[in-house]
Amino acid sequence: MMNRPFRALRHRDFSLFVLGQGAGILGYWIQQLAVHWLMYRLTGSALLLGLTFFAAQIPVLILGPIAGAVADRVDRRAAFILVQILQSAQAFAMATLAYLGVIEPWHMIVLAVFLGATIAIELPMRHAYLPDLLGDREDLTNAVAVTSFVASAGRLIGPSIAGIVIGLFSEATCFLINGCSYFIVLATLMAIRRKPRVELSQHRAVFSDLRAGALYAWRSRPIRALLIVLAVMSFMATPYQPLMPVFVAEAYQGGPETLGFLVAAAGFGALAGTGYLAMRGGTHGLTRLIVVGTGCAGGALLAFSVTRWYPLSLVLMAITGFGILATTVSVSMILQAIVEDGMRGRVMSLYTAAFLGVSPIGGFVAGATADHIGAANTLAIGGVCCACAAIALARAHKRLSSDMDSHMHPQSIL
Repeated sequence: MMNRPFRALRHRDFSLFVLGQGAGILGYWIQQLAVHWLMYRLTGSALLLGLTFFAAQIPVLILGPIAGAVADRVDRRAAFILVQILQSAQAFAMATLAYLGVIEPWHMIVLAVFLGATIAIELPMRHAYLPDLLGDREDLTNAVAVTSFVASAGRLIGPSIAGIVIGLFSEATCFLINGCSYFIVLATLMAIRRKPRVELSQHRAVFSDLRAGALYAWRSRPIRALLIVLAVMSFMATPYQPLMPVFVAEAYQGGPETLGFLVAAAGFGALAGTGYLAMRGGTHGLTRLIVVGTGCAGGALLAFSVTRWYPLSLVLMAITGFGILATTVSVSMILQAIVEDGMRGRVMSLYTAAFLGVSPIGGFVAGATADHIGAANTLAIGGVCCACAAIALARAHKRLSSDMDSHMHPQSIL
């Protein structure tokens, strides 16, 4: 069923939230491409690119589950506002150092760790906050798809803008644009009227709640299976992102514009995938889509690593983006539909850790590997492994579907 696409936007508070997050995500992607380009321009090292990616994402793996437990017991709106203020401070610090001409690789790594720590807090808070913004819980899975669509749109547009801005001005201007985007984010958050629910569990220790959330996820076979698939995808496919500056330099002898359009092509594929999910009527058939998405990402990444024809590379990047986002958003939609409200923040923090927390480990390994065998060969290995994971998942699909059918809510997700 594909009726009433983007129907979650009929809720005023959710629409405001989406507007603000759209501005913030656009600024984030502008800054990320500038960071990667500046790091490679200063050092010429694929290893340091991987380290920067690792530094930005590893706090999600460490702090994310704790933040999820906190998200189930605090005023999410107030916490969300505080996080946005800290992120804007990070962007303005980057811009100041870059404009003064004193920015060094260690500055970018330290500030990447700081940003990663705020993201570790923000993401489970965002997932737990979504139900508070909706008057109709039936729109929750659509809200997940809509927010993912907006994120993909930012990923599509942001790198293209960054490539042009770097070519015309400098990386510092990209950092400044990101910092200014938070004024829109904060204004929309302040305009939200609906008060968030706070779980009455403050008498328990945070680590007790954390343990309860981990056990809840582990004992649920569907949740456990989905998180494992997501972690495999994250480790195998997403490391292409920090390697893109190296690949562009090695394969195309290109500059920031070439890099920007390749990353934007991946964003276009992600936008198409999340747009399709936003138009769906529910969660039916999403497990099969996860198999297809994993296979698409692996196959396209393998082909991308060996082709040197730029138009084909753009198409393959779009397919890669589609596969990764179709998988990750499908997992998120299923989890949001089946998780109990009292466990939502904790389980979605595990989702964040499996996706963004595992990704830096893969990025760091990929960066070190690329310094020895080249970016293209490293991408090929990741593509092959991801494709193999899709084949294994497809073979286990019937058994997994049967298990989900007997352990989930009455509505079918298969």
